[in-house]
Amino acid sequence: MSKSAKTLLVFGLYLAGMGVGFVFIPNVLLGVLGFPPTAEVWSRVVGMLALFLAFYYVQAARTDFRPFIQWTVYTRVAGFLFFAGFVLAELAGPVMLLLGAVDLASALWTQWTLRQDVRLSPGRHAQPASPSTQQTRA
Repeated sequence: MSKSAKTLLVFGLYLAGMGVGFVFIPNVLLGVLGFPPTAEVWSRVVGMLALFLAFYYVQAARTDFRPFIQWTVYTRVAGFLFFAGFVLAELAGPVMLLLGAVDLASALWTQWTLRQDVRLSPGRHAQPASPSTQQTRA
């Protein structure tokens, strides 16, 4: 497993933890984040979605799927920007910046290791030729 895949695995496990928390003890997490408790299902749906994302992250890490690993860098940076926007718009308290900081820090960590992986083994993560290219070679 490449270094960048390991960073994705770590973030996937973090997402899985958040997902389990929101599915089974949503009001505890909501309280930590400064939101009022709720009896509505939306917080558990958020947990379910986090678990689904965690599955994708872990599987991409296990298979060292470089394009997905790179895509997550962009979305985790965007996650931080959204959380910062929510705080600036006073839709959420400053604790949301802490969650966003986890996304940002993990994205930067992944980007750094992606660059290291390329330097350590160039060509290792090359994608196979497309089916149309393979047919013309035959």
